[in-house]
Amino acid sequence: MSASTDEQPQRVPAIVVRQWLEEWNKVPWDDAAARNRPEKEYFYVASMPAATLRKLSGVPIRAANPKNPETRGLDYQRFHDRERSREIGRYVRYGFPWSELSPQKRQSGQNDDLRKPGWLPTAIVVNIVQAGERRGSSVLRDEHAITVSDLDRRTAEFVLPITFPGQDDLAPLEVIDGQHRLFAFEEHFGEDFDLPVIAFHGLARSWQAYLFWTINIRPKRINASLAFDLYPMLRTEDWLEKFFGHSIYRETRAQEMVETLWFHKDSPWRARINMLGESSKQSTSKGPTVSQAAWVRSLLATYVKSWEGPGVRIGGLFGAPVDGHQTVLAWTRAQQAAFLMTVWIEVQKAIREYSGEWATSVRPSGQPIAPDDDPAFDGEHSLLATDQGVRAILYLTNDLCYVTANELQLSQWAEVASASDDGNDAVASALDTVSSQPFKDFLALIAGSIASFDWRTSSSPGLGQEERVRQSAFRGSSGYRLLRELLLNHMMGSQNPVGAAAAEVKSRLGYA
Repeated sequence: MSASTDEQPQRVPAIVVRQWLEEWNKVPWDDAAARNRPEKEYFYVASMPAATLRKLSGVPIRAANPKNPETRGLDYQRFHDRERSREIGRYVRYGFPWSELSPQKRQSGQNDDLRKPGWLPTAIVVNIVQAGERRGSSVLRDEHAITVSDLDRRTAEFVLPITFPGQDDLAPLEVIDGQHRLFAFEEHFGEDFDLPVIAFHGLARSWQAYLFWTINIRPKRINASLAFDLYPMLRTEDWLEKFFGHSIYRETRAQEMVETLWFHKDSPWRARINMLGESSKQSTSKGPTVSQAAWVRSLLATYVKSWEGPGVRIGGLFGAPVDGHQTVLAWTRAQQAAFLMTVWIEVQKAIREYSGEWATSVRPSGQPIAPDDDPAFDGEHSLLATDQGVRAILYLTNDLCYVTANELQLSQWAEVASASDDGNDAVASALDTVSSQPFKDFLALIAGSIASFDWRTSSSPGLGQEERVRQSAFRGSSGYRLLRELLLNHMMGSQNPVGAAAAEVKSRLGYA
């Protein structure tokens, strides 16, 4: 046993949280199954020094032994992942995302702008073991027990033991949720770092396991689109000016472009991107939509990746060299957004003007095509309105322009807005200059070839069985590469610079 340095017991004030419904009296309580009715119809909320909380806590680890499954008993926690606790410890000291950088990048001084407070506002959930309670062959000794005193209906007091339990002693606190956060404090962080605590008293082990399950497994995690949608509230200009390093830089760049495609008045995707990852019933967007998360991931895989470096066969037009923050094409963020918007404007225009079989089959017969509502471009039976279709177009246009960057004079596109002026006006100014750039006609040629590719989904009306099977191959993540390769084959048939560029891209990628 290790003795506390203060011979007077530490007293911790607590708030009584009363939660009990009449319906709960109908719960089938069962003492024999360790699901007995709690003695108290409430729990407590308190604040305790992290170091003290760690010394008083034990964690019921659940082992999975297929040869002896009954040894798992009533323990319910996963094994302790020490690296996860070390990661939390780094977060506490340095915040996110600085804590995730490698030691070399943290020590370089180039990422000090990423330091943030490492707040841990989420409560550690524990059960206070009562003196004399048994866990296996161990019994909580009186001198290690925490005394709980209800002062009135709303307040209480915990009196902590003077001597802390040793390694082989039963601990007075059982951690229900928060073991990895708590283990992070095996390293000393100072005396003034407290953690919020939710404490049950004498809660049966089965109910502890039930709480662990409902806290960690049952809740629906935040979807990636909503997480990306929070980036504008989190980012600073310093984050946006960097490229190499933590992925949050590139994610922020990509998210900003998606946001522009979603709200800009000239964008074909205005109000057609599912920004919050909502279900089709919840979404207020027009027609079938691709989620913001899918757009961000596709941009990271195409335009917003390194320009060059080991293993990079075709880089990203908006990328920087490895270990560099300055993008190779010195375009403002407004120019990048305008380029992407031009890509999709040309594709939408080419599709609208195309009257081949695949396009006419997904349009209502005998009805004119609305300028901003063509089922062949963004309808429910068009691959262009899917994750796979979006990524295919981004791959194709990035790759073809990358291998012809010199011929297209991409680096000579004059700056049309200052780096600090990246709003709607700056994007509009950039769009006004596109028509005089060599890449404008090249993008129009690409779009013309894209239009003649069969973009029907496997659910499109009028498809034969063989066609349906062929189109269904584009589903899922495997569809990314397949669609990319087939589009390049399709482009190679073009009797213009696009065909030669497609052959070069295919060669660099090593496609047969």
